[in-house]
Amino acid sequence: MQARLGGARRTARPVLERAAASATMPQQVILGLDPSLRGTGYGVIRVAKPAPQALAHGTVSCPATWRRSRCLAEIARTLRQILKQHLPRVCVVEGLFYAQNLQTALLMGEARGAALATVAEAGLEIYELAPRRVKQAIVGYGAAQKLAVGKMVQRMLRLPEAPAPDAADALALALAYAQEQGRYNLSPPKRL
Repeated sequence: MQARLGGARRTARPVLERAAASATMPQQVILGLDPSLRGTGYGVIRVAKPAPQALAHGTVSCPATWRRSRCLAEIARTLRQILKQHLPRVCVVEGLFYAQNLQTALLMGEARGAALATVAEAGLEIYELAPRRVKQAIVGYGAAQKLAVGKMVQRMLRLPEAPAPDAADALALALAYAQEQGRYNLSPPKRL
């Protein structure tokens, strides 16, 4: 207040100077994860103008003949490679859902734990989004089918073909997080 009364004035920066400053700032790279023991989906995007760009996506597939410990090690190994190659700053993981089968819930928890430990080891901020919230953000309908999510992800990222279902879910997580960062939310993503 004293500065205002004393005559000190703030000067506005030219619009082009602000645009140049924002253009030199690093663009955010986001890792989306859809953990599962036999098929962990991952997707890495760069938030850019005019549209986000897909840097990498795929599925860490583990055959049914592999022991759980081998699958967990493969998930961690693959994620370390992705983290090293693309240097994401944020990770978004699919929120837990109610599983009717206790064995399935335990297996999902193990895969999720391996993935989260690997990402936390790299020092990334980790957020969680509920599956319905992601579908709502991407398709506009919280109970959308996987096919609809895949097609919309393909369209939003301008991919030549729809990604595999687990990879599409992971890319959708990253896209939903990027969208939520661009607007005011009453319920921000849950930080883990």
